[in-house]
Amino acid sequence: MPLLESLIAPIASIIDKVLPDKAARDKAKLELLALQGTQELQQIQTQLSAIVAEANSRDPWTSRARPSFLYVMYVMILWALPMGVLAAFRPDTARDIAAGMNAYLNGLPEPLYALFGTGYLGYTAMRQ
Repeated sequence: MPLLESLIAPIASIIDKVLPDKAARDKAKLELLALQGTQELQQIQTQLSAIVAEANSRDPWTSRARPSFLYVMYVMILWALPMGVLAAFRPDTARDIAAGMNAYLNGLPEPLYALFGTGYLGYTAMRQ
């Protein structure tokens, strides 16, 4: 139960920061302590141990799958900055690049998007 004891203090600290009302904070902490021996807390502990085990995996595909996906999303969002600058000076070029990217993404088959979404949602559901 060392993991369990190590979870209580950080969660209580988060409760202190999130709930401004003292009565609500105290009630939330009492509920947290009541959860300490219940099956719900054991389930949370199991989920966290699975996440930690996955993050510590030596397999780079396992340990970096989620961060890699987020990095791809960050790059796609941040790509708007140079495109905005390019659009200010060369609007036709920016429009052509955007049209090319749209054509490429629209050219990918719909079942591929469905497979990705199903896999990602399934992965998320299995972690719960």
